[in-house]
Amino acid sequence: MAGTAALSLTLAACGSEDDSEPAAEDTSSASASESSSGAPSGEFTNDKCGGGTTSADTYKVGGILPLTGNLAYLGPPEIAGVGLAVSDINAAGGVNGADACHQILDSGDTTDLAVSTSSAGNLVNAKPSIVVGAASSSVTLNVVDTFTDAKIVQISPANTAVDLSGYSPYYFRTAPPDGIQGSALGTLISSDGYSRVGFLVFSDTYGTGLRNAVQETVEASGGECTYGCKGDGNEFPAGQTTFSSDVSAVLATNPDAIVILAFDETKAIVPELVSQGWDMSKTYLTDGNTADYSKDFPEGTLEGAQGTIPGADASEDFKELLQGWNQQVNGEELTDYAYAAESYDATILGALAAVKGGATDPTTIQENLAAVSGASDGEECSSFADCVALLDEGSEIRYTGPSGIGPIDEENDPSSAFVGIYTYDASNKNVFASTVEGTK
Repeated sequence: MAGTAALSLTLAACGSEDDSEPAAEDTSSASASESSSGAPSGEFTNDKCGGGTTSADTYKVGGILPLTGNLAYLGPPEIAGVGLAVSDINAAGGVNGADACHQILDSGDTTDLAVSTSSAGNLVNAKPSIVVGAASSSVTLNVVDTFTDAKIVQISPANTAVDLSGYSPYYFRTAPPDGIQGSALGTLISSDGYSRVGFLVFSDTYGTGLRNAVQETVEASGGECTYGCKGDGNEFPAGQTTFSSDVSAVLATNPDAIVILAFDETKAIVPELVSQGWDMSKTYLTDGNTADYSKDFPEGTLEGAQGTIPGADASEDFKELLQGWNQQVNGEELTDYAYAAESYDATILGALAAVKGGATDPTTIQENLAAVSGASDGEECSSFADCVALLDEGSEIRYTGPSGIGPIDEENDPSSAFVGIYTYDASNKNVFASTVEGTK
């Protein structure tokens, strides 16, 4: 439940989709450096799945990730996380002697669910070991039954909707549910001295679930919701493009802080808030829209606004590896790292479960995934190679990857996770400020 998340407020200022990919495997490489996450040094490979590969003889990682749509900015870091993990797995000798490969398809978004429906069907036919994705909780709710019915493990690196906790024995996630993020954001708002909070929230499972968690935390601290509250029915539909009346309505309730829970709609909401005189430094965003807006708004528009993104701020070494893989494969730099670590860890956890169980099929992975995450109180290890060495010795393990999540619990959620807090600078870029660690 959203209200049961217990936060350990250790604010650590550690700034530190076409149907298939080409059949030919790309093994082009570039030099890489050692990562504090345990990723091996060596060379990057882009190991796309060849035609005819299945989970019977390959650790085949399917992906249903946002190549198009409102969350397309999350696609590059998530794909880089999967690609880098597969590269590291193969550099360490593969899974039980079998090669690893990836096949990434488009999830689209909730404005056109036919995209994810088609991709899910194609992935089922491709017979993967696991599927990483989707980014959107509502998109996952559209496809999760398809994967469950086919007994294919789905691991989302970004889903946070509480409705997905314990949804299916084949559904896992490496992102924390909204109870953790909602509690962190509500606590942040209250600690900033705001007590009258208005919400501009879309009628999406993700948006309303997160709103409920934030509202509950604010109210528990003595604050109140002024607009967009649970049960009031004034959410807006996904894909709405004009917000004059919505902004007027929330401002009429005289809030001292506003939370925007939306995806790409944020690009229309922010200018409307500015035009109606709202102080944008009193605005809060979440993982669905805490993005780099330096090319979208005039300088200074979002200065002082804050946002939250579940997940630890990855180490600089890990970011360098992601950049190296992406530049080698796609010829461009990553501009966002959101959910890259969670995508990497989802891929590694699946591979370790296959090693522990002795096979690369989804059922074997499903039966062993929680155990390799630490649910069996195993010995800590932070790289695929080191964890495999322990498994080969017969040891139980706890994989501790760059996302920083705790062991998978009985609802297939991380038992603990970090939530990053970001502050917008004068160029409208989200800059990491601190981390809150939360437990379910």
